[in-house]
Amino acid sequence: MISKRAEEMTPFLVMDVLERARAMERQGIDVVHLEVGEPDFDIPAPVREAVAEALAQGHTHYTHSCGDPQLREAISEHYYEKYSVTVDPERIVVCSGTSPAMMLVFSLLLEGGDEAIVSDPGYACYPNFIRFAGGVPVPVPAAEADGFQLNPGAVRSRITDKTKAIVINSPSNPTGTLLSARRMEEIADLGVRVISDEIYHGLVYAGRERSILEFADDAIVLNGFSKLYAMTGLRLGYLIAPPEFIRPIQKMQQNLFICANSAVQRAGIAALREAGDDVERMRRTYDERRRFMIKRLRKLGFGIEVEPTGAFYVFADARHISSDSYKLAFDILEKARVGVAPGIDFGANGEGYLRFSYANSIERIAEGLDRIEGYLQGL
Repeated sequence: MISKRAEEMTPFLVMDVLERARAMERQGIDVVHLEVGEPDFDIPAPVREAVAEALAQGHTHYTHSCGDPQLREAISEHYYEKYSVTVDPERIVVCSGTSPAMMLVFSLLLEGGDEAIVSDPGYACYPNFIRFAGGVPVPVPAAEADGFQLNPGAVRSRITDKTKAIVINSPSNPTGTLLSARRMEEIADLGVRVISDEIYHGLVYAGRERSILEFADDAIVLNGFSKLYAMTGLRLGYLIAPPEFIRPIQKMQQNLFICANSAVQRAGIAALREAGDDVERMRRTYDERRRFMIKRLRKLGFGIEVEPTGAFYVFADARHISSDSYKLAFDILEKARVGVAPGIDFGANGEGYLRFSYANSIERIAEGLDRIEGYLQGL
């Protein structure tokens, strides 16, 4: 017998695309990957060296369940230096990636039937985390003409006595756009707990990202090292929460995950304090790819009304080709040998769009878009 919550969990469609692409590659077929949101860079040298040193020095045992105190201090310093906000290290819980942090936060806040507001389009896994914790995701459409920004008025209209959280993600997956400071402040003033996923902070190419903690000290932050520091496989994330939430979160962490990888936590310290030059090099490279991809996609006829200025995604309108983004994505994969993410993965308001990732070399991006051009010419 399979539980209802397991049965009702929807697949992460971009992973379905990736897994089919990997199967094709095992058959000797060359596939260009523009579907997955994973940096193509190796981890920065200071991070690699810190992992090796930690292992050599025997940092292979359990840490404090809330994380290595030195890492929590480094995260606190980072938030002060970048956003001028003071975060007590005791408010930080280090996790084995940002996904466990999400599970802890939604489990903390939601009882059966409680609601959490999310953006549509938005990160595909938020609704599943919310439902798994017993909650109900409430999507609020974000229009492309509005830069895919959550409208505070639209959010306000969906708030009920069951609303326990508003989830924001800026820069956003899948759209690559940023919430303005004004809108963040207005959302923070709605009287509902804000959960801010800040995993793409640092990957911004125009303007600057803002932390929710600049506007609401009682908000909850999700963040990690996977995107900015190219540390996806090392699985290191964290959350920042109000003091009264830390002990309940700690108890869940102790039971569900115990603690994050001890050696990798040492690498997180090195990332925050020593990898700035590597991060800037990667950011400049992403920006070059971003500009190239936007220009080329527009020449191919894809609609991009508002240019993305963060993360490493372009969310392009393909409704002139097909209204079924799932079918279109797999058709492009099978016929053009290019992986792209179907917009429906990110919510009903994403249907008809395709997400293109520029976390690949500019040469491979060019090759992939050449193949898509050939595909379009054959329709």
